[in-house]
Amino acid sequence: MGGARASASVVPPADRFEWFLETVTNEVMPLSLSSDRRGDFHADIQDMQVGPVALSAFEFSPMRAWRSMRHIRQGDPEGYQLVLVTQGNFRVSQSGRETLVAGDFILTDTSSPMLTECLSAGDPIHALTLQIPRTTLPLPPRRLEPLLVHRLPAQKGATAILAAFLRTLHAQAAHCGTEALLSMGFATVDLVTACLAQHLHALDEAPVEARSQLMLQRILHFIEHNLGDSDLSPRTIAERHNISLRTLYTLFDGESDSIAGVIRRRRLERCHNDLACPDMDHRTVQMIAARWGFTNPASFSRSFRDTYKTTPSEHRVRARQHRETDTTQQARH
Repeated sequence: MGGARASASVVPPADRFEWFLETVTNEVMPLSLSSDRRGDFHADIQDMQVGPVALSAFEFSPMRAWRSMRHIRQGDPEGYQLVLVTQGNFRVSQSGRETLVAGDFILTDTSSPMLTECLSAGDPIHALTLQIPRTTLPLPPRRLEPLLVHRLPAQKGATAILAAFLRTLHAQAAHCGTEALLSMGFATVDLVTACLAQHLHALDEAPVEARSQLMLQRILHFIEHNLGDSDLSPRTIAERHNISLRTLYTLFDGESDSIAGVIRRRRLERCHNDLACPDMDHRTVQMIAARWGFTNPASFSRSFRDTYKTTPSEHRVRARQHRETDTTQQARH
């Protein structure tokens, strides 16, 4: 469990391209690379094992990658790569199909030859890559075959939720313990399964756990975007998602917080951030609390104090003092 970061900046510029090729070959799978930027190649890799899957964040200069039958014989993880291209473009060719992807997902098979051209107008290319063992996904290969090398839009619906989940997982994994990461890994598999099944118009073929994970993430996404609504409650959430209150509560049985606890915690976190933000200095404590759905000032102050062991006003004063100290120290230097 956990994660590791590696950057080509630790090696001389002339060796960075070869460093990247060797790292990807050893850590992901054998392949060949070429680039017009070999002389000033840039690369940064962050890897983490999350339960049964591996999540990698890549940042690199434009290049061309290909994987032949020779590479496959040298080493094959026998799985799928689900790539979210967050900056730049991927042109992927595999099994007679070719797709250009920017800002979306693409699913490929590690056991088939593949050509990938990673293109950019000048900025580094960024991508999140999920390595999924074939035996981990409950959907059989014959069902997934129609999705291979097809652009899977990540701007709305289930795949937008998956994209947000993977970004958060990448950003917060370092703050998670071993057991939490293991749990997140299985949740990732369930969510990927549900998303792929939905694209196949076969969500009913996905296991119950996968469908439940998709619904849970939808609800968490909904909560995140409606924290400022003072009427946000378990009942309104259940009604909005056409499920019963009992079903809603069941979805949160395995979570560390109840649904009411999630709403309260995320509201408090937003208030905590705003109170420390200089752009919010013109707003009163009560205005910030109301902005995030707290309608009772006394209840807000009590919840804030119980959570952060300080009052909202004390937190704001301390944040201002820290900023003033930092400004003074910077001026001295």
